[in-house]
Amino acid sequence: MLDAGTQSQLKSYLDRITQPVEIVASLDDSKASGDLRALLKNVADASPLVKVTESLDDNNRKPSFSINRPSENHGPRFAGLPMGHEFTSLVLALLQVGGYPPKVDEAVLQQIRDLDGDFEFEIYISLTCHNCPDVVQALNLMAVQNPRIRATMIDGSLFQDEVKERQIMAVPTVFLNGTEFGQGRMSLEEILAKIDTSGVEREAKKIAAKAPFDVLIVGGGPAGAAAAVYSARKGIRTGVASERFGGQVLDTMGIENFISIRETEGPKFALALEEHVRDYDVDIMNLQRAAALVPADDGLIEIKLESGASLKSRSVVISTGARWRNINVPGEHEYRNKGVAYCPHCDGPLFKGKRVAVIGGGNSGVEAAIDLAGLVGHVTLIEFDSKLRADEVLQRKLRSLSNVTIHLNAQTTEITGDQQKVNGLVYKDRTSGESHSVPLEGVFVQIGLVPNTDWLRGAVELSKHGEIIVDARGQTSVPGVFAAGDATTVPFKQIIIAAGDGAKAALSAFDHLIRSSAPVEEAVAA
Repeated sequence: MLDAGTQSQLKSYLDRITQPVEIVASLDDSKASGDLRALLKNVADASPLVKVTESLDDNNRKPSFSINRPSENHGPRFAGLPMGHEFTSLVLALLQVGGYPPKVDEAVLQQIRDLDGDFEFEIYISLTCHNCPDVVQALNLMAVQNPRIRATMIDGSLFQDEVKERQIMAVPTVFLNGTEFGQGRMSLEEILAKIDTSGVEREAKKIAAKAPFDVLIVGGGPAGAAAAVYSARKGIRTGVASERFGGQVLDTMGIENFISIRETEGPKFALALEEHVRDYDVDIMNLQRAAALVPADDGLIEIKLESGASLKSRSVVISTGARWRNINVPGEHEYRNKGVAYCPHCDGPLFKGKRVAVIGGGNSGVEAAIDLAGLVGHVTLIEFDSKLRADEVLQRKLRSLSNVTIHLNAQTTEITGDQQKVNGLVYKDRTSGESHSVPLEGVFVQIGLVPNTDWLRGAVELSKHGEIIVDARGQTSVPGVFAAGDATTVPFKQIIIAAGDGAKAALSAFDHLIRSSAPVEEAVAA
């Protein structure tokens, strides 16, 4: 199953385990079970501490397997073949069950152990989804740490009957004790915040007690990370308040244009950003969404958070980035994750053999249509303009595909459904004015981004598009408040440009500080 190189790498990882690991598999005569049997043999061959047996229990999903310590039964379970992006989830589960400590703060691990209740998580994934492993790995870790927590990864492509019965049309989709718990990317901290509300309150109190910063960065994407590094290198008190560290990069599949890095994936790049920032003395406050910016009477700038806490700083760098733009037509909100999707890499496999539409003719839309054409039955691309705006090489590839139809001068007016899932799309021909209906099962929206600046209206000057207006130094209309990245008026929304602007904004903030009063004294939080 595994090639020689991967098998050797797996063995080097499993050399780190110190406790016996028991894998119990539930298999049948299918090809998928045969593939899983071969994979588990590779795993057992990689370490003398790993033992594999087959269960005769007919109640389990087939193929599936669980990973436990001897005499335990609450370890992670995988229903399907954890390859692709999920191979890392398998390796981490083996390491953690085998006694290798996870790279998680002890306070977070203790919070997991202290959870009161029985939690049965089921995570539906696709092997091409780059958001799914974070969710699977977080819940697997929780299952290893707490015997009252169970987590099962389920490959939606292998268990289509369950997918259909539960009407799952987006991954990852998580069920808790039989009820839908959440969809999309979720970090360990986000999951804990949803099931342990007292933890959120404790964190808000800790944040409210923090001393003022010299530079506070709001947002943890490439711009925010660069600003944090450049600020911390100046030796000043630096904090980062971020809704999710990594920002939109976490939702990016392939990155091939960040100079010096030939090719990487968004989640890996986001992890590298965070690790780099943590190399410095930076106070990172994750899962914190900004609610308002208020210049304080004492000369400080206050950032109010949705958690109820607030932070103060002598200067602020705003780098809250952007999010996918909605088309805002009837049916889009009603059928979100029920046929309306925004990530073709994640959700595409759920539409295998079906008819889908892609709305948008820029690079993102055309790339999505090309990728989907290799999975689904047919792709209809809807473009509002009279021509596609994607790079010519992408347009040539798109037009070479036999299962793609392109409609130009087409305005999407409605996404239709049967109250449970999408069943079609309506568009108007902008030349003739006629309306046309397209029967389909999925709609992928790819029409660009909208800045995350709603919380700043009335506080700083925004453009008509909602972008923060900045000058060449990143200065906003409020003294001491700087901004960088996709949330600003800077043209060309690119990762490398955001990172450069983050560094520039941090240097501008430092220049502002040295021209004002002396830095606030560093204080230890109460």
